[in-house]
Amino acid sequence: MTMRCVDQIPLEELKGKRVLVRSDFNVPVAGGEVTDLFRIKQGWETVRYLSEGGAKVIIVSHIGRDPEESLEPVARAMKKFGPVVFIADLVGPAARGAVEAMREGDILLLENLRRDARETENDESFARELASLAELYVDDAFAAVHRAHASIVGVAKLLPAYAGLLVRDEIREIDAARDPAHPSLAILGGAKFETKAPLVKLLLEKYDNLFLTGALANDVFKARGLSTGRSLISKELPTADVLGSTRLLVPIDVTAQTSDGQARVKKPDEVGADDKVVDCGPDTVAMLAPYIAKAQFILWNGPTGVYEEGFNSYTHQIAELVAKAREGGAQVVIGGGDTIAAIEASGVLQERLGFLSTGGGAMLEYLLKGTLPGIAALQ
Repeated sequence: MTMRCVDQIPLEELKGKRVLVRSDFNVPVAGGEVTDLFRIKQGWETVRYLSEGGAKVIIVSHIGRDPEESLEPVARAMKKFGPVVFIADLVGPAARGAVEAMREGDILLLENLRRDARETENDESFARELASLAELYVDDAFAAVHRAHASIVGVAKLLPAYAGLLVRDEIREIDAARDPAHPSLAILGGAKFETKAPLVKLLLEKYDNLFLTGALANDVFKARGLSTGRSLISKELPTADVLGSTRLLVPIDVTAQTSDGQARVKKPDEVGADDKVVDCGPDTVAMLAPYIAKAQFILWNGPTGVYEEGFNSYTHQIAELVAKAREGGAQVVIGGGDTIAAIEASGVLQERLGFLSTGGGAMLEYLLKGTLPGIAALQ
């Protein structure tokens, strides 16, 4: 894949240049403060590289689902890593004035891109206004490269365009996951089988084993004619070719919660009408352990249980096994905000776990397609 990375620009050519960096600082905020620094920490490497090279760094990002949400809390959080000036404007006089006043190494963060409706419409006039702020463009927003928005694909057509260090690393690692070393194991959780069906089929082709967990496992149980009680079930169920695959692994015991909040471990065929499956069980972890131990490549997306309700112990146990496999030489790629949040909540240190992708949807889509709008725009 021919994609230029920002570290291929000679440092003397960066000095004094205005560089527009599309980052993904769409992070959780509560009570006006950022609650998870993972994406900021991962995205800071490119910002720091450019700033230390003497570039004038102009960062744009979106945040949240409400266009009125502000990136101001993100700017405060970024100050833990280095000096950042927040400008509560995008392409207006305040932003332009601030850019004109920049000195070498300065870092500006502009306001939420989605305050302008033209961003998600990939409007050319908005792309031109953004591009006019800078001389070079760097896309470092891997978690947003599957979206054909103005700041992702529009600006890349108008300025010399490069991948940031984060996007470069994401592509390298996920390319490896598309063609894994053997023996290989994929762990896929979450919900909505109808959106994941093509990926499930691809992983069953490419990986020696695919373990379906979370709500996707409920879909397998339902398709096999078992009772799933009050459990979350997808609109579509797995087809016979998936159910019949010798490579498919599913939980052999589950944690089931009754409507009065009592949870206990059962076999899948013991789930009653009042039960909701909220996690796998200890026998499942024991079943999975040898597959993890012998794997040379492990891909993991999606926690095993409803971690936000405290069902996290089996995700923790699997994370511990995966960390040991990596220490033994396995290559590990883990993605999805929920997966990383669940692992973090479980107490297993992120640095023990291999490559952690900042993209959930983008990672799964890239696995499936091998390209995305934002990546194609850089080629």
